Amino acid sequence: MAHENGLVTGDDGKVRCFWHGNLPDYLAYHDNEWGRPVADDVRLFEKICLEGFQSGLSWLTILRKRENFRLAFAGFDFHQVAKFDDGDIARLLEDKGIVRHRGKIVSTINNARRAIEMEAEHGSLGAWFWRHEPGPEDRPEVFDYQTLRANPTTAVSVRISKELKKLGWSFVGPTTIYAFMQAMGMVNDHIEGCCCRPSIEQLRRDFVRPA
Repeated sequence: MAHENGLVTGDDGKVRCFWHGNLPDYLAYHDNEWGRPVADDVRLFEKICLEGFQSGLSWLTILRKRENFRLAFAGFDFHQVAKFDDGDIARLLEDKGIVRHRGKIVSTINNARRAIEMEAEHGSLGAWFWRHEPGPEDRPEVFDYQTLRANPTTAVSVRISKELKKLGWSFVGPTTIYAFMQAMGMVNDHIEGCCCRPSIEQLRRDFVRPA
């Protein structure tokens, strides 16, 4: 049953954000992963790469191919991906389990090399990304459906995108970066009234930001 403001009631009686469509795998992603704060560098690298692959496609398409992507890209261990060569690019272009887009594949290898540079300079990817976390002044007072729809990018995602591009990263436009910020828990974009929003807020309060 649909509710106002982008909320739906599931078969279990819980009210959630609308976008999972009650599909079991998407529902699990909504409940157990999206918006939970992440510090682990490999998981952060995976998330930013997959958001890049998602560009122009649905996230559900990427989610359902995620295990294939992990197999294809060495579990997104960027130290391993950075070593990929032309032979690997050819292999990946033949892999029907992933999105076979040469530009995005080449970008992932490039970004792995940039990630190593970021790690060397800042200690970790987590330290670099989390220092860009928006403050309360950068966030809406009430996060409702209208706010979610109106903000595919933010001033912070634009700034992170520009900084990453200066560092040589690719497929990191402001919309992709905001989706990454949502996924990794830098912001809590579960709509007001969603059963997950309070627990994500608590996780964010307890989360130790990488230094």
